[in-house]
Amino acid sequence: MDVGPAASHPDARPVSPADEIRRIAPLLDALSDQMHRVSIDSFQPETQRYALKRGVGYLNDIQGFPDPALYPDIAEADCRLVVMHSAQRDGIATRTGHLRPEDALDEIVRFFEARVSALRRSGVAADRLILDPGMGFFLSPAPETSLHVLSNLQKLKSALGLPLLVSVSRKSFLGATVGLPVKDLGPASLAAELHAIGNGADYVRTHAPGDLRSAITISETLAKFRSRDARDRGLDHA
Repeated sequence: MDVGPAASHPDARPVSPADEIRRIAPLLDALSDQMHRVSIDSFQPETQRYALKRGVGYLNDIQGFPDPALYPDIAEADCRLVVMHSAQRDGIATRTGHLRPEDALDEIVRFFEARVSALRRSGVAADRLILDPGMGFFLSPAPETSLHVLSNLQKLKSALGLPLLVSVSRKSFLGATVGLPVKDLGPASLAAELHAIGNGADYVRTHAPGDLRSAITISETLAKFRSRDARDRGLDHA
């Protein structure tokens, strides 16, 4: 369960750390016996420290944990970290970033190599790290950049050697590609999510977990039948 106390789209209004904490506190109280399943999505160090004290299972930072002052607190905790790449480097998504498709993979790899190295030097174990390449406006207003990254997840995973999280649900690049508003992007989101899972994504952040679970079940069931049928054909020809 990924909980974001503040929006990060280009039109989002700023939310203070105090307000973020005020928003998430009741939810964390209600989920006190499930903290290992809770992820807090915030780039505010004050909010992150509060979440660490509450014992959440994951911290998700769209800036990729840029503040070294937070590293000692992170190193002492045992939660997992979702380290996201953003072309803007700080703040929320904007409409001004223009990471070109042909530059995107190299840029993402360079960012993660530097950030993972910094976190590891501070005492954060590699098995606590999950990498998110960023999608939509976090890469570029041009849909081609996100599509290029999404179609090359296997290359990213091979280059980085760590688990990948992909968040494409209701993203702007899907709407631009299919010509539909956000409210109608359910099928496009599901198609992109299934592609991501089939091409190396270990985690998917989605607005429709039930739909995705059903789609994965059908996909895996069909794969089992395909394997069984291929095995049976092999026996027939033996």
